Amino acid sequence: MQKELNRELMKTGYEFDASAPGCGRNCEMVHLNIGRNSEMKRIAASLLLLVLITGPVPGQSSQGLKVFISVDMEGITGVVNRDDTSRTGKDYDYFRRIMTLETNAAIEGALAAGATNIIVRDSHGSARNILPDLLDRNARLLRDWSGGPMSMMESIDESFDAVIFIGYHAKAGTPDALLEHTMTGNVTDISINGLSLPEAGVNALIAGLYEVPVAFAAGDKALCGQVKELLGTVETVAVKEGIGAAALNLHPEVSREKIREGVTRALRGLDSLKPYKLRAPYTMVLKLKDETTVYTGALFPGAERTGDWEITFRSDDLMEVILAFYNMR
Repeated sequence: MQKELNRELMKTGYEFDASAPGCGRNCEMVHLNIGRNSEMKRIAASLLLLVLITGPVPGQSSQGLKVFISVDMEGITGVVNRDDTSRTGKDYDYFRRIMTLETNAAIEGALAAGATNIIVRDSHGSARNILPDLLDRNARLLRDWSGGPMSMMESIDESFDAVIFIGYHAKAGTPDALLEHTMTGNVTDISINGLSLPEAGVNALIAGLYEVPVAFAAGDKALCGQVKELLGTVETVAVKEGIGAAALNLHPEVSREKIREGVTRALRGLDSLKPYKLRAPYTMVLKLKDETTVYTGALFPGAERTGDWEITFRSDDLMEVILAFYNMR
């Protein structure tokens, strides 16, 4: 677009300034040095109208990218034990700092790709882990739980262009995975339409409800493999690799570099990504390991007990499935 504008304007000896304040990738605000030449004003007005009609680059809102970052803790560099993620653990304060810095790396990568509106959702435990004063000032932070079923994806809607997962982990029962689980320690598996899902899969489906694709995920090697299997060509960064209950970790600075670069690359290739969806009707099979929650879960409207510690729920509405999962788990 800049080349086309300059080509026309150079005929009159004037130039289009794409670096002027307010003129981003979409050139919504066009700054022209038009002086007092009436013919030049006519050409400038025509070209400005052309820019406005052309609209934004596909995959990007007219105000720049709006990005949703959901941050868990088990998949953060160096985290290997429950104590590392618990407020009572002696190393918790250290790892919540690492968690915040890896979030910042994702924010920096998003900004480099043209993001102008970034929401960070603290998605671990109390949802009060990320250090607000250490978080990049270009993002807004959502803390604590609302009590609603959106959980780790609270505040996602149609206005977002992309979703990023930081510090995510593999699903319950995954071999060579760090602190693997699915939402709670009580869930051994959740499948929808026969597909077993990690938290990243459930959250990708929630984003898909609003036509928002997952662009990037960081966590351990097992998590990255599951995300690739579900979502295809999504960018991932494995910050560590599980060896039984141990982990081989990248240096935290290396993890941040890879996250920053990966997020930028992912968002610049956003047009190639699609929201993650499954076809209705939906059948959720939830396997738990506590008799009390299985019994009460089966009382949820539309649910039935279909096996030992197993509940099945069916609906044509995915949000009803998410609500059922939230109440049964």
